[in-house]
Amino acid sequence: MTTTRPQTPRSDTAPRGIIGLLRPFRARDPGEHHRAATPLELLFDLVSVIAIASAAAGLHHAIAEGHALAGFATFVMGFFAVWWAWMNFTWFASAYDNDDVLYRLLVMAIMAGSLTIAAGIPQLFGQAPDFTMVIIGYVVMRISMVFLWLRAAIHDEPRRKTALAYALGIALVQLYWVFFLVVQPVSTGLGYGLWIIGAILEIAVPATAERIGGNTPWHRHHIIERYSLLTLIVLGETLLSGSMALKQAADHFDIRLVHTALSAIVIVFALWWAYFSREEQLNTQRLGRSLFWGYGHFFIFAAGAATGSGFGVLVDIITHHADIPLLAGDYAVAIPVAIYFACLTLVRDRFVCTGPARYMLAVFAVIALAMPLIGLGLEGIAAATALGVTLRNWSAARHGPASFDH
Repeated sequence: MTTTRPQTPRSDTAPRGIIGLLRPFRARDPGEHHRAATPLELLFDLVSVIAIASAAAGLHHAIAEGHALAGFATFVMGFFAVWWAWMNFTWFASAYDNDDVLYRLLVMAIMAGSLTIAAGIPQLFGQAPDFTMVIIGYVVMRISMVFLWLRAAIHDEPRRKTALAYALGIALVQLYWVFFLVVQPVSTGLGYGLWIIGAILEIAVPATAERIGGNTPWHRHHIIERYSLLTLIVLGETLLSGSMALKQAADHFDIRLVHTALSAIVIVFALWWAYFSREEQLNTQRLGRSLFWGYGHFFIFAAGAATGSGFGVLVDIITHHADIPLLAGDYAVAIPVAIYFACLTLVRDRFVCTGPARYMLAVFAVIALAMPLIGLGLEGIAAATALGVTLRNWSAARHGPASFDH
C-alpha cells in the first residue's frame, strides 16, 4: 500500500463550507486512530440486507420448487449486484468520507438504488429473468459513485488520475448495463452471458484505476470492521430460518423441526466463531492481497446468506410445502457451509495461521459435504462445523499466528 502523508481527519472542527453543505473532500488518514463505522455506513448495511434477503428468499423458493441450478445462478447475479455496489462504496468511504450534506445525499441515492434492486430481484427468478428493475437500481447506485469519485478527483490532487479512472470506468460500464436493459427481453442463456461480461467489466475497473494513478488511502482496520458487520448481517439469515423452524414446530409439532432449529443454531454459531477468530482477518497492507481478501468475501457473504435459504428449504420439506427429497434439503445447507469454510481458508487462514490450522476449515468443509451421504444428515453437518471450528481454533492457539506482512 502506498504511504500517504497524514490528512486532517473528519471532525466537527473541520471547515464546514456553506452550513455544512460542502466540506473539503480530502483523503482520510489511513493510519487514523479509533476509526470506526459511521451511522451512515450502518444504515447503508441495513438497506443492503433488504436486497440480500430478497435474493436469499428467491434461492429458497427455487430450490424448494426443484430448480436448484437455475435458482443458484440467479441468486449469484442478484447477490453480485448488491455486494459489488456495497464493496465499492465501503472502500471509497474508507478513503474519502467527509460526511457533508452532499456526501450524505449521494450515499442515500445509492441506498435508493439498493432498494430498487431488492424490489426487482423476485423478477429475476421467473422462467425468463427480467433484469429491468435490478439494472435500473444498479445504475442509480453506480452513477452516484461516479459523482463521489469526481469529488475526490477535485480535492485529492495526488490521486486525481486514480479517481478520474474510477469515475470514467464506472460510467462506461453503466452504458453497457443500459444497453443490456434496452435489448431485453433476451433468452435465459444470453441473459446469463451478458451478465457475466458486465461483471467482468465491473471487476476490471478497480484493478485498472489503481494501476493508473496509485492506491487509494483506505484504512485497514476500518475495512475489516465493515466486512465483519456485513458477515453478521448475512449470518442473521440463518438465525431467522432457525426461528422459522421453531415457529412451525410450535404450530404443528414435528421433532424434525426441532432438530432443524437446533442444528441451525449450532451451525450459525460455528460460522460466527470461525469468522471472528482471534487472528487478524487481514495481516497485510499490500493492495494485491487486500483486494484478494476483499473480493474473496463475495463467496463468504453469499454462502452465509445461502445457508439460511437451505434451512428454509428443509422447513418446507418437513412441512410438506416442497416435494423434493430430504437429501436435497441437507445439501442446500451442506454446500454453502462448505463454501464458507473453504473460502475462509483461501482468503484468510492460509495467510494468518501456522501449522494445521491453516487448512483445518477446508478439511471440515469436505467432511460436512460427506455427512448427508453417510446418513448423518443435518445433525452431522452441524457436528462437523462445530468440531472443525473447535480444532481450528485449538491448533491456531497452539502454533501461534503468522507474522504481520507489510
